[in-house]
Amino acid sequence: MAQTAQEVMQIIADNNIELVDLRFIDLLGISQHVTFHTSMIEVDTFTSGLAFDGSSIRGWKAINDSDMLMIPDPTTAVLDPFTQVPTLNLTCSISEARTGIPYSRDPRTIAEKAVTYLQSTGIADTAYFGPEAEFFIFDEVRFDQNTHSGYYYVDSVEGNWNSGRVESGGNLGYKPKNKGGYFPVPPTDSQQDMRSEMLLTMGKMGVPIEKHHHEVASGGQAELGYRFAPLVQAADYMMTYKYVIKNVARKYGKTVTFMPKPLYGDNGTGMHTHQSLWKDGKPLFAGDGYAGLSETCLYYIGGILKHAPALLAFTNPSTNSYKRLVPGFEAPVNLAYSSGNRSASVRIPVTGTNPKAKRLEFRCPDASCNPYLAFAAMLLAGLDGIKNQIHPGEPLDVDIYELSPEELAKVPSTPGSLAEALENLKNDHDFLLAGDVFTEDLINTWIEYKLSKEVIPIQMRPHPYEFELYYDV
Repeated sequence: MAQTAQEVMQIIADNNIELVDLRFIDLLGISQHVTFHTSMIEVDTFTSGLAFDGSSIRGWKAINDSDMLMIPDPTTAVLDPFTQVPTLNLTCSISEARTGIPYSRDPRTIAEKAVTYLQSTGIADTAYFGPEAEFFIFDEVRFDQNTHSGYYYVDSVEGNWNSGRVESGGNLGYKPKNKGGYFPVPPTDSQQDMRSEMLLTMGKMGVPIEKHHHEVASGGQAELGYRFAPLVQAADYMMTYKYVIKNVARKYGKTVTFMPKPLYGDNGTGMHTHQSLWKDGKPLFAGDGYAGLSETCLYYIGGILKHAPALLAFTNPSTNSYKRLVPGFEAPVNLAYSSGNRSASVRIPVTGTNPKAKRLEFRCPDASCNPYLAFAAMLLAGLDGIKNQIHPGEPLDVDIYELSPEELAKVPSTPGSLAEALENLKNDHDFLLAGDVFTEDLINTWIEYKLSKEVIPIQMRPHPYEFELYYDV
């Protein structure tokens, strides 16, 4: 992996690279790119940047102040395995063209500022994040929405709804049952080779890979795993993760979605996010408290739980997210912590006696989020807990299904909708302003965009199931 601009230029020369693809992440967490001939890339490019029109990026610049700079990070240089012409990919942070100041609405810049703020507190110097992003692999997807109709349709050869379908060559069965997709071997797991290619391709692109497996839901739910990494790098890896998975799936004639709840009546898709703080090469979350946790870790959990209703505006930022977070099911809607209860929003994984492995797992997030914003927001919530010694209370080590309604009512829960999460963010975001990591402008822009472009348009449209319920009233 390159560390300097000079090393990137050497990679270009050694590999006969013809094109350089500069990539950045928009406000919503979608990768954007522009491709340059190598003659346009010099050592100075890594400090002076290359200009582009920021007014065409959602949630960014106005047309009368649109000039921006892409500043490539040399440590992100990687050969693109999907292009016909030899191409080198570089991830960029964004700066103002006229001043060179990092752009306050650039997600990667916000993540970088979060790390700088962490170090300024003296609490720790490194925040490690390990996201576990699930996804669905479908054979087909169709959807449309207009004045007089609206529908969606997804299909998978693995879908248990196809157990009676006439299929070319004969229906051979081997379809995971509803909620029966966890760890079956082939032929029931029909996607082994595809996921193996996804994982190994990620490895070739510099992601520290670990494993892959089929997930719980029928219809092609899956997960690939990579090792934890420092915050910004972990978010970079997540963008590579999505890029690789979608392109490998397309090669196989499949399509991938990270929607949290594309199927009714089966498991949704989450992104459980493991977190830990380190200082001077030593872990800070191991101790002699509950589940082997340190007081620092308990306070971090306290911050996560206190601010979770606002955090979810970034970690679960789609209206679809809240079709996964429904009370009474396996979703982690209970704002409590536990060493074993997977219905708690914060779980303490079993790590044995190794203090370096001690961490917490925030189970609410899903992969529709912008990882740079989500990771930065979680870190700031945890740091607020440490600074203000916010204790998380007693753990939730009971089976929630055995609690009485009165007992369950005492356990706080996640917001029930994106609109509710955004309202919580509006009322509770001072913790995000610490160190000028997030700004009032960014938070207001996020809330306004999500309300006007997602929440209100969804509220205005009839739902297909409403015809089932109400057409004949």
